[in-house]
Amino acid sequence: MDNVKVLIAGMGYAGTRFLTALRSLSGPRELGLDIEIAYHARHRTIEDVPYFATIEGALDAFSPDLVIVAVTDSAHAEILTRLAGYRGFVLAEKPLTSVHDDLDAVASALRDVSGFAVDLVGRYSQASMALQEYVHRNGLKLVRAHATWGKNRINDHRPTVGVTSEVIHSLDLVQRLSLDGSQLRLRDAVGVCSDYSVSGPDVLDSVALTAQLGDAVVSVYSSFVNITRQRTIDCTFRDPEGGLVYAAAEYSNPTWDADQLRIWRDAGGREETLCEVDTRNDPVPEGFDTIVGLRRIVTDAVRFAHDRQRPVVPFAGIEESVRLQRLLNEIEQKAQLTGPVGYFPDGRVVSTETDLERLG
Repeated sequence: MDNVKVLIAGMGYAGTRFLTALRSLSGPRELGLDIEIAYHARHRTIEDVPYFATIEGALDAFSPDLVIVAVTDSAHAEILTRLAGYRGFVLAEKPLTSVHDDLDAVASALRDVSGFAVDLVGRYSQASMALQEYVHRNGLKLVRAHATWGKNRINDHRPTVGVTSEVIHSLDLVQRLSLDGSQLRLRDAVGVCSDYSVSGPDVLDSVALTAQLGDAVVSVYSSFVNITRQRTIDCTFRDPEGGLVYAAAEYSNPTWDADQLRIWRDAGGREETLCEVDTRNDPVPEGFDTIVGLRRIVTDAVRFAHDRQRPVVPFAGIEESVRLQRLLNEIEQKAQLTGPVGYFPDGRVVSTETDLERLG
């Protein structure tokens, strides 16, 4: 059985999820590959996985085919630039960098890699795949889109660069509905900052924005202080004959990877369903809760790293990821801010909960 070597940089919340996904895929029953895993982190926390204290030492001694960057948001750029000269595949957690990092330096450091992807796992939802395929197959032109993408991370113990790491999902999914290559252009943004995060007293926790995608108008609301998880995208399209077609997608409700999509049109006063997807009752193997979509993107990355197999869903490559990060930076730089909100005026006791349903 062939062997693939995977190095995980960062073994916190994100890194352990990647580790679980990789272990579930290793062996003859899944990919037909023996996945050998090692990791780099500031401190050793897992005894049964080879550990490297430096990323350079790991690259030299372990020679990975695939590097997964799962460190804290603010450290993405540091790790990515230290991969300069690496020739394997890189899968990086989102967002690519923070607003303060040098994007050009990151892109330059990755110029020799065999392939690259940012973990935009929403692309791997069956609802997302079906929506994009239907739009492109039927030549639907986007007229209007609205997305809501929020969850509750109040007092979450994980550091964060803010809500840009949440809004990125809805922006990416809407962008992929463009037929002519148009890119999202920011029009206006407002935001709220607060001390919800351990990362500081005035981190951006919510943003509302308007944008254009070609002639289409897009509005988005995203928040890390949404008390309930809410991830929806509503769209209106025009078909080639001039009629309107509607689509509504809902994600991770009531549990992770439980997604729905309905596409319909008005047919003489009644709704004619054109496409429907519902994964809420799909069985999830034990131990795979919260990683159904993650296993799909990891599968694509491992296969590409091994023998350049074409991914089931196109990777968000370097050029696309840099362009999306520039949009995130523009949102953060231009948003009119209110706050900061003080959730913990008397200080906080940092929660170490691992409730995946809340954290997701």
